[in-house]
Amino acid sequence: MSSFVLFLLALTPILVSGIMLVGFKIPAKIAMPIALVLTILIAANAWGLSITDILASYIQGLVITADILYIIFGAILLLSLLKYSGGVTAIRQGFTTISSDRRVQVVLIVWLFGSFIEGAAGFGTPAAIVAPLLVALGFPAMAAVMLGMMVQSTAVTFGAVGTPILVGVRGGLQNPELDAQLAGLDLSFMDYLQAVTSNVVILHAITGTLIPTLMVMMMTRYFGTNKSWKEGLEILPFTLFGGVAFTIPYLLTGIFLGPEFPSLLGSLIGIGIVILAIKSRFLLPRKEWDFAPKERWPSTWLGTIEINTDDLGDKRISLLRAWFPYLLVAFLLVLSRLPQLPFKAWLTGITININQILGTTLNASSAPLYLPGTILILAGVVVIFLHKMNGVEVKKAFAESARMIIAAGFVLIFTIPMVRIYINSGMNPLELDGMPIVMADWVATNVGTIYPFFAPSVGALGAFIAGSNTVSNLMFSLFQFGVANQLMVPTTLVIALQAVGAAAGNMIAIHNVVAASATVGLLGKEGLVLRKTIFPTFYYVTVVGILGMLAIYLLGVKDILTP
Repeated sequence: MSSFVLFLLALTPILVSGIMLVGFKIPAKIAMPIALVLTILIAANAWGLSITDILASYIQGLVITADILYIIFGAILLLSLLKYSGGVTAIRQGFTTISSDRRVQVVLIVWLFGSFIEGAAGFGTPAAIVAPLLVALGFPAMAAVMLGMMVQSTAVTFGAVGTPILVGVRGGLQNPELDAQLAGLDLSFMDYLQAVTSNVVILHAITGTLIPTLMVMMMTRYFGTNKSWKEGLEILPFTLFGGVAFTIPYLLTGIFLGPEFPSLLGSLIGIGIVILAIKSRFLLPRKEWDFAPKERWPSTWLGTIEINTDDLGDKRISLLRAWFPYLLVAFLLVLSRLPQLPFKAWLTGITININQILGTTLNASSAPLYLPGTILILAGVVVIFLHKMNGVEVKKAFAESARMIIAAGFVLIFTIPMVRIYINSGMNPLELDGMPIVMADWVATNVGTIYPFFAPSVGALGAFIAGSNTVSNLMFSLFQFGVANQLMVPTTLVIALQAVGAAAGNMIAIHNVVAASATVGLLGKEGLVLRKTIFPTFYYVTVVGILGMLAIYLLGVKDILTP
């Protein structure tokens, strides 16, 4: 078969799933099983992959799925416990007393607090938490969802304490050939991931610093009385300050501590800096900005759910106690990730290994105590006692978390094994390259040296289709790696472009729009949201693509794989 035919066959499952999800609005729980079946049929018939290798790949994918679901469960459980203990409401009320200027609230609540939630939980939770919080504070529901989607950008690559890198890039890219190449250079795969992380935080820090400015400008333009971009620009010094208050610690944390911490610690530090600035009126304009009276809002702005922040009854949680579980998560993650301390070795010492799955060369492993899910669950247990929760509240939190994890799990048990079959399709008797490499060869041949400009858009497309940065990285990391090798450009930089683009794609991920819209009663108006969030997504992938081209062809950035 020709390279073009193989390219089309490899592309078919991704293309079909995209058409079903986007064109026909078929739920992922239907689209992804179909995509998996197509992948299996193509792998078996066009690539000659044996049933044993396909089953082994599926089992390998299930191990990765279990790790992801464990992290998701821990993140959702902690949030659910805080919701029923009154912790989330206490955090909401703490924000309302700081400033009544809606533009300032956007920087503090959406950009910084939303980024913190992304760093701690990920998986679409920032929009689902931020949107109802904004509505409770008096924002139009449509504006709340738009802003909630926009925060799912810069912080997303390191969401859920680094899952898109640690699980997405690692699960999508690590293979025996790359491990052997790294070993020959006396490097580990974690060294490779750290090089990717350093590139990612640089790209995000440059591009993401303007996101709070874009948020405010879009709010004043689309939801202001005067429909003015200028009213957003009036607070430019403060929005830029709010941007760098997050991106500078984010940058330093990623370079020196690794992929678990940039969003988590960057946002925590940023929140503290910005609150001090607000209280001292630093860089704030004299005139505050607000929406028109609610009775003048068009119906398209309004949701069907009324949200009240004062829902605790007689129970009150102090702001310190409400924040303590997340501070504990950050502290324990730092302790367990620093190589200078013994905790990392202790936690990774207990590892579940499945070697030579079904007699093949494929292996799978998991270190459950080292996964962020363990720390998130531990913090949840602390919430139960610290917030003096009763049995009914705890039961509700566990039941809600279980329902969400079952829904997520059903999709992931098809999606991630599909990705592993893609990746392992190179183990075939026909001696064909694997599906991602075949696609990479064709793209590299036909697009050429300008490909790095489009690499972020590929990542964004994956997130748009799958609704997840992690899944986009699982799907396309090896593809991007293959293109970079073909073009002889730094693989770590191209993988970083993929990861950053996949983060930006979350702003237009249909699953996330639907989830956020549901929290404020705005279902059925997702198209109106997407028409607005496509602009910041286009800004992000364009700027990052240009930065990638400059880094490669002007600055001559080197790859870690270059001896």
